[in-house]
Amino acid sequence: MAAQNPVPSVALGDELSVSAIGFGAMALTPVYGEVDDTESLATLHRCIDLGVTFIDTANIYGGGENERLIAQLLADRRDEVTLATKFGITGNPANRATRELAARGDAAYVRACIDESLQRLQTDAVDLYYMHRRDTSVPIEETVGAMAELVAAGKVRHLGLSEVTADELRAAVAVHPIAAVQSEWSIWSRDVEANVVPTAAELGVGFVPYSPLGRGFLTGTITSSDDLPSGDFRRTMPRFGDGALDANLAVVELVKGVAAQQGATPAQVALAWLRYRAQTLGVAAVPIPGTRRAARVEENLGSLSVTLTAQQLDALNAAAAAVAGHRFGNLGWVSAGRE
Repeated sequence: MAAQNPVPSVALGDELSVSAIGFGAMALTPVYGEVDDTESLATLHRCIDLGVTFIDTANIYGGGENERLIAQLLADRRDEVTLATKFGITGNPANRATRELAARGDAAYVRACIDESLQRLQTDAVDLYYMHRRDTSVPIEETVGAMAELVAAGKVRHLGLSEVTADELRAAVAVHPIAAVQSEWSIWSRDVEANVVPTAAELGVGFVPYSPLGRGFLTGTITSSDDLPSGDFRRTMPRFGDGALDANLAVVELVKGVAAQQGATPAQVALAWLRYRAQTLGVAAVPIPGTRRAARVEENLGSLSVTLTAQQLDALNAAAAAVAGHRFGNLGWVSAGRE
């Protein structure tokens, strides 16, 4: 089924064009509460029907189960999907609170991971292959060099990096063209604007903001920690903790106020703000909001027709000053801790 209103495409880096909004498939794992695979697969199919064809997963999501789920989508629709997956995180994501996660980027691991992912995905090649996190014990030139070998072998079409610093990006680009940097970026997570985004713009590298809706917080659906399911890993994150969450509700109220003026939803305003912000900073950006429900995909697409006023943009830009808490408990795990 073709999308009724074709979704525009955005050219990232290295001649990779993707749908202007993508889909972050991590939401289809139990990280934010229980999931139903039948519903998840229906949501994925609805994405493609609507023209949201840039699908993002990782080998760590669900211990590989997320890639296996997406394989069911690809079985009949591989040619319609721009497929991104990642390697590099080791350990169990459920142990984030105890900081037991680690990164690995040696060449042998890179080569092993792609073969495992291709097997789970039941496909011959990945369109965009990311280093998920930086292994600081391995020169980034070694990691990207091994990734480049995968391009030469036809297993990968384009390379990406997640949560790298500006200097790490420069070092990587010297080895092989990089299509995209993926990092958290939203109204309440703007640290990447200081160095990483300007460097990506300078080098012609696209940007893929993950958690563009603040892990659901900017939608206005979370008003207290009681709204988070038991086992939800957001409970371990500083911004969702006691005190910080209450302070951050002021940011959401501002977003909701703009949404009311626009006749839009808070999610649509948050995504529209990101589109405007990327344009201002001169970087090609495609957010990848995730959801378990197909109706949310349609809602997110509606952000493409939201036109914010200069006054609204100023108010939303100022909201960052009100954010309480860091975006991650261990900042060394993301670029902000290494800049």
